[in-house]
Amino acid sequence: MRLVVEPTTGPVSGELLIPSSKYHAHRALILASLAPGRSRIEGLTHAGHVESTLEVLRGLGTRIDIDGDTFIVDGGPYKPLARVLSVGSSGSTLYFMAGLCALAETPVTLAGQRYLQRRPVGPLIEALQRIGVRISASGGCPPLAVESGRPRGGRVRIAGTLSQWISGLLLVAPFAVRETVIEVDGALNERPYIELTLAMMARFGLTVLASPDRLRFVVPPSQQAQPATVRMPPDIGSAAFGLAIAALHPCDLLLRGLTAANGAGDHPEIAFLDIIRAMGLSLQEEPGLRAVRVRHDGARLRSVRVDCRETPDVLPIVTALAAFADGESVISNIDHVRLKESDRVEAMLQLDAMGGRLRVSGSQLIIQGVDRLTGADLSSFNDHRVLMSLAIAATRATGRSRLTYPHAYRISYPEFLIAMNGIGARMGCTS
Repeated sequence: MRLVVEPTTGPVSGELLIPSSKYHAHRALILASLAPGRSRIEGLTHAGHVESTLEVLRGLGTRIDIDGDTFIVDGGPYKPLARVLSVGSSGSTLYFMAGLCALAETPVTLAGQRYLQRRPVGPLIEALQRIGVRISASGGCPPLAVESGRPRGGRVRIAGTLSQWISGLLLVAPFAVRETVIEVDGALNERPYIELTLAMMARFGLTVLASPDRLRFVVPPSQQAQPATVRMPPDIGSAAFGLAIAALHPCDLLLRGLTAANGAGDHPEIAFLDIIRAMGLSLQEEPGLRAVRVRHDGARLRSVRVDCRETPDVLPIVTALAAFADGESVISNIDHVRLKESDRVEAMLQLDAMGGRLRVSGSQLIIQGVDRLTGADLSSFNDHRVLMSLAIAATRATGRSRLTYPHAYRISYPEFLIAMNGIGARMGCTS
């Protein structure tokens, strides 16, 4: 089966409703499960990876109900309903829950889909072991076997390569029997994602003393999470695809959920709005509507320079936009982007097969804008960001494009296909 994308020949118009942030949902649901009492997580999301987190938490005995657009979470001790719990294809669920499963009353094994079983998690496992979590994995890859027992705490060092490793340590550290000190080795990547973890922990009453450079964290022991009510902001990562297709075609598009033309200030991908504005797209607030309008008759995009150290997940869609921009765009600090659901740098180099001009130089991806692309058969590598980004680029190509793993978008933006077709794109799955 393939996702077939035909060229978008008319203007992009209509409305998009931006879903709630999956980044906030993961963290809020997990922290609510640890807080005895009832929490309300307002702003439902049906993202596949969030569904994986829900499945694991429910498998640990947490009651989570849905009331309208709100998750109702009754937190308390983890009492597993099964020995083996699946995280599906969600790396976030795996990394965040690896240490927390030690708080369960009985041992738990975290398993996942086949491709996730090839993802190395050795640095996180070793770090968790150093603070007393009894966790093991054959070859440093899932499945992860976690014994029951609170961590003892202590001092631990971990590479700053992936924020999810650091967040995984931060989430379990408050429940250790002694103070935990987490120190980051080397450069810190993805800082906004760590900031979100810290902010969400504070919402649930957990204390972390973080150095200004976020390279050292001191976590007091024996803490207790408190129930909270949290409203999910709009997901900038999903909005990026609507904004991108609007940038590539004449448009009159209303994006409901974005406010003040800057979305949600604490969303890890908020920088994307600055990037796309720098490329020449004007975002206009619609007073009273909690919406942003994009309207133009067609314009060339400007080249851009983007540092991916803090926001790696924007690389695929920025690459798709840069392929059509005037001049040379440079995306730097790309090495850790190769460690995501796929090697996203290599995956986006497929734009060359469509007539793009891309090359890698050291830790930089360099894109020379071209006037047009030509449709081609491409692989999404079962990576939701790659699939959606290549699909958006294909709407500006001459001829039909076909992409593998056509349902990968359900992982993060299950409304993607309906949403894009609803504003003028022509995409559909075919065998």
